[in-house]
Amino acid sequence: MNTKSIKQPGPDHPITVQLNPARVVVSAGGRVIADSRAALTLKEASYPPVQYIPRKDVDMSLLQRTEHETYCPYKGDCAYYSIAAGGKDILNAVWTYEAPFAAVAQIKDHLAFYPDRVDSIEEKPAA
Repeated sequence: MNTKSIKQPGPDHPITVQLNPARVVVSAGGRVIADSRAALTLKEASYPPVQYIPRKDVDMSLLQRTEHETYCPYKGDCAYYSIAAGGKDILNAVWTYEAPFAAVAQIKDHLAFYPDRVDSIEEKPAA
């Protein structure tokens, strides 16, 4: 039996989730994919910060669920989407934790984008 390990964030592997005061806009294939004033910034250990955007602020009609999945012992099972924009499919460019562990429960119903697979992830001053 393959049991997945579950780890808690702590001093050796800190994770914080905070509301981003900026407007976050994600573009891919020459189109705006997401535009949010309610993005969450997740900071995990020494990794670059990640913007998690509420699904309601993402153009879900441009996303296609894939069969790709991964597991993070700090966050849980991760599902992926490709983006259909600009006449091409950008494979597994988006990820989400649909049932995240309690330590990061705030990211439920949020999506994150790989910066190297989209045109841009911009943080603009809140208006």
